[in-house]
Formats: sequence, C-alpha cells, structure tokens
Amino acid sequence: MIVFRSPDEVPPGFGPSVVAIGKFDGVHFGHVAVIGRARAVAASSGVQVVAVTFDRNPLALLRPEDCPAPLASLEQKIRLLGEAGVDAVLVLRFDEALAALSPRDFVTHVLAGSLDAVHVVVGDDFRFGNRGAGTPDTLRELGAEFGFDVEVVGDVEGTGRRVSSTWVRELLSAGDVEGAARLLGRPHVVEGTIVHGLKRGRELGFPTANLSPDAAGFVPADGVYAGWLVDAGPGTTASARAVTTYPAAISVGTNPTFDDVEARQVEAYVLDETGLDLYGHRVQVLFSHRIRGMTAFDGIDALVAQMTDDVARVRNALDG
Repeated sequence: MIVFRSPDEVPPGFGPSVVAIGKFDGVHFGHVAVIGRARAVAASSGVQVVAVTFDRNPLALLRPEDCPAPLASLEQKIRLLGEAGVDAVLVLRFDEALAALSPRDFVTHVLAGSLDAVHVVVGDDFRFGNRGAGTPDTLRELGAEFGFDVEVVGDVEGTGRRVSSTWVRELLSAGDVEGAARLLGRPHVVEGTIVHGLKRGRELGFPTANLSPDAAGFVPADGVYAGWLVDAGPGTTASARAVTTYPAAISVGTNPTFDDVEARQVEAYVLDETGLDLYGHRVQVLFSHRIRGMTAFDGIDALVAQMTDDVARVRNALDG
C-alpha cells in the first residue's frame, strides 16, 4: 500500500482511481462498508482504490473544545485502512488552508486534480469544504462536472443504532470491550513502547509490562481485562513484524490500593511466561473481555488473592 502525505506527493498519471473519503477514526464496520463499495467498483473497472482521510479530526482545529479523543492514532488508522484493502491512502493535513477551501476547490485540487477520480464513495453524513458547505448532493453536482460518479453509503446499524466512532468510544469508556469489538470487527488495540514501572507487580508475583504514557489508541475504562500482548521487538512498530502473541491479563488504572500512580497506565501480565525482557519493545495490547472494574483492596494479601482470581478468569475468558 502506498501512503501519500499530501496531494503534491501523488505523481502525475497516478489515476484513474476510485476514492473513499472519511475521517475513518477506528475504521469500524461503517467505514469498512464505504471502503467495500469502493473496492467493488474498482474491481469491476480495473482501477485502484484510494482512501482519503485527515491527519486529525477536523474538530481539533475548528472546535477543539468539542473534539473527542481519537480511537486510533494516525499511523494505526493508516495500517487499518491498508488491512481493509485499499491500494493507497492520501492523508490530508487539516490546517487553516485546507479548512478554507471551497467544495469546488477541494474537488479540483484533490479528487480531480491529484487522484483523477472516476468514482467517489462517501457516507451519508459526509461534509466537505469551508464550514462544511459541501454535502453529498454538492459532490454529485461537482462530479457531473468533473467526470466522476458519486455513491453514498447509508448507515450500517447494530442493534438498532448507527455504527459510529462515537458509539465505539462510549462502549470503551464503559469498559465494554466486547461490544466495541463487535462494531470494529476486531479487538480494540492500544499500542506503545514498554517502559520501566514501579516493579510492584514483580514483587507481588505478577510482573507486568507497562506501556509508555504516550501509548496510541483510546484507553478503555479502568479495570482488569483479558486479552493479548503482541510483541514486535525493540525499535519497531507493532505492525512491522509481529514476533510473538502472548495471552495476558491487562490492568488499566492508577493502582488505587497503593495510591501512588498519578496518571492512568496500561500494564499487561503475560500468562505462563517468566524472565521476559520486553523493555524498549513496541507492542500492541488487544482487549478481549472485561474481567472486573478497578478497586482498592485492604492490604496486599487481599490484592494478591484477587489477582490470582483475575488470572484464572482471564484464562477461562481466552480459552472460551
């Protein structure tokens, strides 16, 4: 898959192409439906599929106070779009210059000019151009003028509600990682580098791998989860070469029993492995099932007993 970081990076003669446009935060089932239609059209006409997206949520510039936390980092999103089957991704830097473009200028510069679009697929909530003036109908009118067809994919619903990034965030904020996985089509992932912690887990008999505070991906609600740790080795991205996948008990929170951790942290206890040295390794933590919420315990013995029970429940969840 090719990644362009600007329309100016697209070489002359790159098109024709079928283009899917969207924020694609999390690349959930609704996004996959848009990309799927683009792939179907491209396959029938023998051209390539390009996903056009943004380097940030436009609200981060336009209304930062209303901008939600992203489900995935930009690099995670690019990887997920590749896994969804696009041939190329064009990442648009959403700055004041892009925000000021009229719908016509957006089409002229990006769709017709750089990508030579012959077919464009969007969701029915798609808006583009200065102050969101462009709608799918606007895009159809411009498509007729510039020589591309426009297809609007309707909402994908799950249990009577439109699948959306907002819904996924709500589920993760409530700790419902299984519900989020149903909308994403895969377990939710947080990705980062393993760093040194307080080593308290090791002292208690449950050594954990701590993710760096700048880990990428929306962190679910505080609690204990079953899942997996995917190790990609030192100095790599977790998508570059997945070396080993370990079953893991995952803790999210601030360690309330000891009350000495200021920031929320994600740490994973790898089951049935001793002596692992993961410091400096890039890893993915995949959330499968929620085991319990986070709570403070009255003493170390009670905490260790609970952790022992947690690990047993994690085994059952992953074996099931």
